[in-house]
Amino acid sequence: MVIFYAIYEFCVILPLALAATIITSIITAVGCMCGFGKFMGYWPGVMWSKFICAICLCPYKVVGREKIDKDTSYIFVPNHQGAFDIFLLYAGLNHSFRWMLRKGIRKIPAVGYACDKAGHIWVDERGASGMMHTVRQALKTLQGGTSIIVFPEGTRTLDGHLHRFKKGAFTLAAMLRMPVVPITIEGPYHVMKKGSFLIRPHRMKITIHDPLPAVTREEGNDAGVERLLHSSQRVIAESLNEPVQQ
Repeated sequence: MVIFYAIYEFCVILPLALAATIITSIITAVGCMCGFGKFMGYWPGVMWSKFICAICLCPYKVVGREKIDKDTSYIFVPNHQGAFDIFLLYAGLNHSFRWMLRKGIRKIPAVGYACDKAGHIWVDERGASGMMHTVRQALKTLQGGTSIIVFPEGTRTLDGHLHRFKKGAFTLAAMLRMPVVPITIEGPYHVMKKGSFLIRPHRMKITIHDPLPAVTREEGNDAGVERLLHSSQRVIAESLNEPVQQ
C-alpha cells in the first residue's frame, strides 16, 4: 500500500499540486492588483487547500467554528504540527485571515509575489523597531473581520508534541488590543513530518477554542501577555491531553 501511494504521490499529487500552486498564485496576485484584495487575498488559498487535501486523501474535521464571529478580527494561535497545517487551516477555518510569514518566503517564485499582494505580514526581526513595523502592517490587515494566524511555537514540532510558546504572538495581541483564539491542530504531523517530503494519508482535525479577551490598559501589556500565553498554551495542551515539552 505504501509503495502504491508513493507512486501516486510522485505521478499525480506532485504535478497537480505544483500546477494548482502556480495557478492560485497568479489568480491571487492578479485579483489583488485589480482591487479585490479582501476576497482574492483569501479565497483562492481556501480552494487551493481543499484541493490539496482532497488529492492527498486527507479528510479533516472542524470543531468549534461557531465560537468565532466572521465580522470580528482575531489573532489565531494554533500549535504547529507540520506543513499540512497551512492546508488544514485554509480549508477548515472559514474565516478570512492573513499569515505572519518569514521573509524567506518572498524568494519563492510566484508564491512570494502573491503573498505580498495578498497582504500577508512579513515578520521584521530587527528588535523593537522591527516589532513596530510588524504592528503597522498588522493594523492595515486587521480590518472588517480579517484576522492573523501566528504559530506561537515558532517552528514545526520534531516529535509530534506541543512545545513551549514564545511571546511574539501575544505581545502583538497586547499591542493591538486584539482577542486571541487558541486552536488545536491534530493529524498533520502524521501526514508529513518536518524534514520529510513523503505524504501519508491521515485524518486531520481543527478544534477552535473560546476567544480570550483582549488585553486592557488597566491590565497592562506585561500581565496581559502572560495571561494570553499561558491560557492559550494550557487550553491547547489540555485538548491534546499531553504536557508541554521543554
